[in-house]
Amino acid sequence: MDTPSGVLLVDKDPGFTSHNAVALCRRILGTKKVGHCGTLDPMATGMLIVVIGKATKMQDMLMCEDKVYTATMKLGIETNSQDADGEVVAEKSTAGITQADIEAAFAHYHGEFDQVPPMYSAIKINGVPCYKLARKGQEVERKARHVKVLEYSITRMDLETAEVDFTVHCSKGFYVRTYAHDIGQYLGCGAHLTALRRVRSGTFDISQAVDVPTLKASSREELLARLLPVEEVLSTRGH
Repeated sequence: MDTPSGVLLVDKDPGFTSHNAVALCRRILGTKKVGHCGTLDPMATGMLIVVIGKATKMQDMLMCEDKVYTATMKLGIETNSQDADGEVVAEKSTAGITQADIEAAFAHYHGEFDQVPPMYSAIKINGVPCYKLARKGQEVERKARHVKVLEYSITRMDLETAEVDFTVHCSKGFYVRTYAHDIGQYLGCGAHLTALRRVRSGTFDISQAVDVPTLKASSREELLARLLPVEEVLSTRGH
């Protein structure tokens, strides 16, 4: 039996992890040579890139590509994880904040700037993931990363519920949770992310992805038919 190779695009469900996707593909395809191109937060949904066989050599290349997310933030409430999965650590009034204020905050974080990764992240400090230290109540210094917002749009602003829906096209290593947190700091009221969906990664669009129920029900042959060939993926990236 030949070792399968290719790229599988998965539309992740909330709570379904990158590890779950890799383990499932290994079992269905009967191969250990399976990896993924960047995790998504537990509550997040959308594009998860799984690489199989020879495609594992493309991991770094695919992880370096720009991403597009749709998301919702809640103003006035901060959490320790910067998203809805965390514990509330601060609450402030959003009274007096206008649409113009929100637009100005987004405009401030457009283009290139430095972003400090959250404590609840997989970034390692002396070999230990930050989230493990955070769970012990430890706060350690993280190096700021140079990131870029190439494009953004505010798709809904509700001043009564203090919710903002937005789309952001960003560079690799970008934390949308931290983006929401920083916008909240700029506005002076705090904020956290309540929904996150990755809709594009590089040239891959979420419309190409297989949903989790279909993936779980797939046979080996059905899954093989869904793999994007290595040559095809490379050809779309100028190689």
